[in-house]
Amino acid sequence: MTYCVGVKLDEGLIFASDSRTHAGVDNYAKFCKMTVFELAGDRVLVLLSSGDLAATQAVLNVLRQRAAGPAPHIWSVGSMFDVANLVADAMRDIESRDGPFLESGGLKFNASFILGGQIAGEDMRLFRIYAEGNFIEAGSETTFLQTGEAKYGKPILDLAVTPSATLEDVTKCVLISFDSTMLSNLSVGMPIDLLCYRSGSHAVTMRRRFDPGDVYFETLTRQWLLGTRRVFRDLPALAWGDDS
Repeated sequence: MTYCVGVKLDEGLIFASDSRTHAGVDNYAKFCKMTVFELAGDRVLVLLSSGDLAATQAVLNVLRQRAAGPAPHIWSVGSMFDVANLVADAMRDIESRDGPFLESGGLKFNASFILGGQIAGEDMRLFRIYAEGNFIEAGSETTFLQTGEAKYGKPILDLAVTPSATLEDVTKCVLISFDSTMLSNLSVGMPIDLLCYRSGSHAVTMRRRFDPGDVYFETLTRQWLLGTRRVFRDLPALAWGDDS
């Protein structure tokens, strides 16, 4: 399993992904699920991948190969919508090639992506691309998109993420959502890859990986736990009788 989050704010975009993959309880491995295509001053494209590792890696390799050939490709198109369609085309091509063989083994093509970024001349955009190649776009009322094991980290995002929130505050919120997910589901695990993109910069300047034992991550999650317990202690006591 996996957990990936993309957030769109007025200030910029936030992307985060875990690195755990597994094929059974005794076969865990680590792979980075964040891929960045950057042409400084022109475009920043970030892809977070979820699903079968062979499928997602094949899609990414198709995008890279096509980027070295004739247009249209990720370096030539003029909008993030066009990039989303290129990703969808690559997914469908891989599914068409591999799908029948997967089905013969009782499996199904399984790859999905969160795509976000900015191309010069256009506002930032954020998409969730499903395994079938169709996609949705984040907007003012849907400020974050998730893939993978989303349910454990969603409540904190629902409470704290608004378009006007700061990159700094929402970054903390995103990391807490990963902590909550890892506490509840062993198929999600560190390292966590984090990238923050500031609107209009057209360059990646804030990227970090959190390995097990990271001092900042442990401090953040410990203070969150202590603060949560303190809030519960301060809540009004429940009256069991008729008193109101």
